[in-house]
Amino acid sequence: MIRTIVLWALVLAVGAFALQWLEYRFVVRAFSWQVYVGLIGTACAVGGAWVGWRLAARARPESFRRNDAALAALGLTGQEMKVLERLAAGLSNKEIARDLGLSPNTVKTHVANLYGKLDVSRRTQAVGKARDLILIP
Repeated sequence: MIRTIVLWALVLAVGAFALQWLEYRFVVRAFSWQVYVGLIGTACAVGGAWVGWRLAARARPESFRRNDAALAALGLTGQEMKVLERLAAGLSNKEIARDLGLSPNTVKTHVANLYGKLDVSRRTQAVGKARDLILIP
């Protein structure tokens, strides 16, 4: 964290120095105003590209590891987990039924069982609680 703070402090200090130097040069009228606009625009573009690169280069989390202890404690079946994963993907009951080769009524039963086991009353609550318990990515 300290490294990041020192790095940003240096970047800001260099930027402030550059702006002061440009202001001095502008007062002296060494260059036309278009040169200053171009320099400032280039600096902003380079800085933006650098910040974007730094943000995109952040380490990605390792592969997902399901919380098997919570899965066993809740007593979720394999079919209920498949339904839960598809709920998280935003599929409707009909789409889940078609995807898993089940009837829509069976999917409704699995969803109702999920609601009971997770102690929720809506799809969004079920997905949120499953993510909190690390049952789905």
